[in-house]
Amino acid sequence: MKTKILSIIAIIAMSFSATAQIDRSKMPTPGPDPVVKLGTAEKFSLENGMTVIMVENHKLPRAAATLRIDNKPYAEGNIAGVSDMMGSLLGRGTSTITKDEFNEKVDFLGASVNFFSTGASARSLKKYFPEVLGLMADGVKNSQFTQEEFDKEKQVTLENLKSVEKNIPAIASRVENVLVFGKNHPRGEFTNKETVNNITLDAVKNNFNTYYKPNNAYLIIVGDINPTETKKLVKSLFADWKKGNIPVSTIQKPVNVPTTEISFVDMPNANQSEVAVVNTIDLTLGDKDYYAALLANKILGGGGSARLFQNLREDKAYTYGSYSRVSQSRNTGIFRATAGVRNVVTDSAIVEIQKEINKIRYQKVTEKELQDAKEEYIGGFVMDVQKPATAANYALNIALYDLPEDFYANYIKNINSVTVDDVQNAALKHFRGDKARIMVTGKGIDVLKNLEKGDYVISYFDKEGNPTTKPEMTLPIPAGVTATTVVDTYFDAIGGKDKVATINSVMMISTGKVQGIDLTMTQKQAAPNKMAVVMTGMGQTLSKQIFDGTKGYQEAQGRRKDYAGEELEAAKTTSAPFADAEYKKGKLDRIEPIDGENFYVIKHNKMEIFYNVKTGLKAKEVRTVKGPQGEVKLPTTFSDYKEVNGIKFPHKMGQKMGPMDLSFDLKEVKVNEGVSDADFK
Repeated sequence: MKTKILSIIAIIAMSFSATAQIDRSKMPTPGPDPVVKLGTAEKFSLENGMTVIMVENHKLPRAAATLRIDNKPYAEGNIAGVSDMMGSLLGRGTSTITKDEFNEKVDFLGASVNFFSTGASARSLKKYFPEVLGLMADGVKNSQFTQEEFDKEKQVTLENLKSVEKNIPAIASRVENVLVFGKNHPRGEFTNKETVNNITLDAVKNNFNTYYKPNNAYLIIVGDINPTETKKLVKSLFADWKKGNIPVSTIQKPVNVPTTEISFVDMPNANQSEVAVVNTIDLTLGDKDYYAALLANKILGGGGSARLFQNLREDKAYTYGSYSRVSQSRNTGIFRATAGVRNVVTDSAIVEIQKEINKIRYQKVTEKELQDAKEEYIGGFVMDVQKPATAANYALNIALYDLPEDFYANYIKNINSVTVDDVQNAALKHFRGDKARIMVTGKGIDVLKNLEKGDYVISYFDKEGNPTTKPEMTLPIPAGVTATTVVDTYFDAIGGKDKVATINSVMMISTGKVQGIDLTMTQKQAAPNKMAVVMTGMGQTLSKQIFDGTKGYQEAQGRRKDYAGEELEAAKTTSAPFADAEYKKGKLDRIEPIDGENFYVIKHNKMEIFYNVKTGLKAKEVRTVKGPQGEVKLPTTFSDYKEVNGIKFPHKMGQKMGPMDLSFDLKEVKVNEGVSDADFK
């Protein structure tokens, strides 16, 4: 025991001795750059032109294959979307196996096999890999395109297009591509209802037979493989894949605008503006200024610590996040600086984005900013090279871009060689704030007045990128129409003022889902101004809002907040069971056109209420509340009105809370029953 105690004392003493030798007043100096050892890739080619890249990795008994067909971009014209449809139909049965048999076999093997317009992929356990690769090869070479599957896919495509029509980011991206590249450019054309209806089964088959060939194909295989055996396997499966003459189109190079301008797309349903400052660039992997451009972008908008994020979110609270991106390409690259911002600060956000772009162009970054960006890139690179697929991807890039064999071996050295002057030169060349399109997709009635005060010319475009005129901001209110007449018309539309007057209480139970969680919302209202809203899910009460006519509270996650101040006064003046009676005291502000229909808009306190001019029914309420980033608008939509006890109630209700869209379906309504004073305690 004595010997053990002495040993422990000795160790502690040595520990103190070692600690005493460290000068903690000095920052530790960074160690040498890591020596990166890339996995080796073996390559060979088949007579049909397909190049095969193999990388052994025996850490796990798994293997994966990725087929990439590297054709030059081509335009699809009036059948835009045909290649995507072709890719979706691949593997749905071949000349040797039915669709159901194919899927059952893949599932039985615990594997995955996928097909797309520019290739395919397969992965499985090592022992099943030969069979799984065979299934992929069969789909690649022998897919059967049946009329039945084509008709199904066409209908799915049309349904998906409907969901995009009011999607603000999707519309913004579509119009941006049209304007930056042109409608006849492969990256500027887009799929719509007309082009899908033009696509025939023969067009799909022709696309497959023309472009899905091995001439420009690369097959990358990574995992627990034996290269010699895998080479024999690949030859046996793919050697008979017939090559063909693949057409090469001449593509006109996009040109940036001569002077920065705003391209505006009016989306009346937008709750925020999608802003993007965009210009094309000539930047390809391996260019002399490639590394400098990467680092310049990292400093400008490459993450949460970058300048755009720190300015627009952390300092100004305009947005949840603002970023920039540099995309290199063998054809035409892109620089984009983006943000989704509140309507009221759209013009200010543009000013700040442009300020940051100009700052990095005309002022040198600091040595610390550059060093931090380098360390982040090098750290990511070192992490990547640990992954089994990295060596194969690097070998593919070397082939695609005709890079020197030691390109990635010198990656860290090339990153470290970039200077602050290099960063500024790259920013001047590629971040063209002076010759960029400022894309703004948002609600014209909310943002155009301030945008017009700026220095940029504004051009207007519709949802498909066609030039159009400035949207109508408002329509004239007819003589004699007031907030009172609009609300009275609403009561007539839902069943009549006399019928509404007989209702003293209403109970409504609705169901919805958010992030996979089933929710139930129970609303109870009683005259003159009592209200209870209880949200339940996962077997528990998630939130409550209770008001008994004189006092009330909100409760969520076990925390209760009593109504006070403006909140309490607003609750006291709310009418129940129909809040609309109180809206008569508001102001009829305007008639606003939205998606081809007109709506009366009443302003009442911090709310805007939208009533359909034609039907008289209420379509939306927009409440302005204070949030962490300033005032935000919370819209609630009402639709699918159905009659219950002689009164029409909206059976669908939608709410938007930040990035979340909530949708509720009304399942049960009780009029003048199911409500008691105990519900408002």
